[in-house]
Amino acid sequence: MRSVLVTGGTTRIGLAIAERLRADGWRVLTSSHRADSGADIVADLSESLGAAKLYAACLRLLGGNPPDALVNNAALFAGDDAALEAVNLVAPQKLTMLMAGRETGRGAVVNILDCRVLCGAEGEGAYFRTKRALLDYTMKSAAMFAETLCVNAVAPGPVLAPTEVHEKAGETPFGRPTPEDVASAVSFLLSARATGGCVVPVDGGQSLC
Repeated sequence: MRSVLVTGGTTRIGLAIAERLRADGWRVLTSSHRADSGADIVADLSESLGAAKLYAACLRLLGGNPPDALVNNAALFAGDDAALEAVNLVAPQKLTMLMAGRETGRGAVVNILDCRVLCGAEGEGAYFRTKRALLDYTMKSAAMFAETLCVNAVAPGPVLAPTEVHEKAGETPFGRPTPEDVASAVSFLLSARATGGCVVPVDGGQSLC
């Protein structure tokens, strides 16, 4: 059975991704920073060693074997800039590098971005800065680790308003996507083993591969 680690996989979009991949036949391991979340692994990605501890725990649960796939979904939308940088960018980078060090098989990574960074939106603050940087890293790591990893991304439009951010439930020109739409895109990328460096917008737009 193929295995996948979904960070932030117990709530919101992460939960939808985890449920879809389970339905697809994957062994899904989820992570959360909350001890009461029901996650398979509790790890705080805002800590300097958070990503390393998470990956080590994942290896233990899989009998020393690396997961076949990783979905970097965990994200912060507001708060301390250093914490946003650690969770939204540094942790995905570290986890991707750890995945790339595998000695057997070829793995897959899907990063969850934000559709607004694809159209040049100039949002302010650490959230937009880290998501733009993660987009750049997706492209670079797809080339850098091509021998051992297939690295892609899904970039949703407005799906669910962050609980810590007051946001109007507006619509995109193509309709507001659902968490299940995002999960479907992730499922496609993992099942198809698409060429690395593919970014799939989930708001009715065209994929950029």
